[in-house]
Amino acid sequence: YISAILLFSLGLGTTITFASSHWLLAWMGLEMNTLAIIPLMTQHHHPRAVEATTKYFLTQAAAAATLLFASVTNAWLTGQWEIQQITHPLPSTMITLALALKIGLAPLHAWLPEVLQGLDLTTGLILSTWQKLAPFALILQLQPSNSTLLIILGLTSTLIGGWGGLNQTQLRKILAYSSIAHLGWMILVLQFSPSLTLLTLLTYFIMTASTFLVFKLNKSTNINTLAMSWTKAPALTALTPLILLSLGGLPPLTGFMPKWLILQELTKQGLAPTATLAALSALLSLYFYLRLSYAMTLTISPNNLTGSTPWRLPSTQLTYPLATTTAMTICLLPLTPAISALLTS
Repeated sequence: YISAILLFSLGLGTTITFASSHWLLAWMGLEMNTLAIIPLMTQHHHPRAVEATTKYFLTQAAAAATLLFASVTNAWLTGQWEIQQITHPLPSTMITLALALKIGLAPLHAWLPEVLQGLDLTTGLILSTWQKLAPFALILQLQPSNSTLLIILGLTSTLIGGWGGLNQTQLRKILAYSSIAHLGWMILVLQFSPSLTLLTLLTYFIMTASTFLVFKLNKSTNINTLAMSWTKAPALTALTPLILLSLGGLPPLTGFMPKWLILQELTKQGLAPTATLAALSALLSLYFYLRLSYAMTLTISPNNLTGSTPWRLPSTQLTYPLATTTAMTICLLPLTPAISALLTS
């Protein structure tokens, strides 16, 4: 009952933000979202989980306070509470930065790896996917006003998302940096093609969901436990490198589609240097995905300690979501024309 109520509140918070045209209502939806996920984050009474929840609460509260302050300032300067009517540069910049802090765009990203590391994989998945929807809906409505700021945020995020993940051994932190890099790509192209941003968000959700579900099935939280997964689920272990390389954006996998279209759009808009930097930062991300793939498929875990081989119990996790998201992560590239036509129509 409690989980159902919390998940319902989570959905309701996002829906209120989606449906609102008034800043106060949008802020209320974001607050509901934050408050509903906090009990889900602390359901395992572990010091790390409590610490992560506290960090999450403080950053989200700061972002929400900034957002409210900026919208009040906007009402004071222009007499408008409408989300579409942000004309003054000061509240516009403040709101963009507050929403960037909410979703974890660099340089306001420092909380995300720490928070994700303290959570279990299911809550981590909700935090990486569902919690990005409401702030993104608001950024999409704001977008024409802050072109330079958005490009700076986007480029910084792709670079930090690439550099940050290089030295990590914890899977949840690697996924957090991957999330920062993907959000950077979305923000880069936001002002030129909002439909392309939505497409990137959608493919990111599918790829991240399949990655999280694979790790959850294997009960792995770091690279060493990943190396033992071939004994538990050999077929899945063979497919996982494809999922990871799809996240990295290699053809002929789904993850190549948004990167290809974004680079094309940026070049069309005369931003070739930006596109080059973004493409080079994708190479950094690709390195740590390759590292995970290598650990999974080409190494055998050193079982030195007695009893370090994990129990091979049948998993209780539903495999339908995993099967669906994995198929979509690997096979959607040929449907690019159809998908882009759907989104632009």
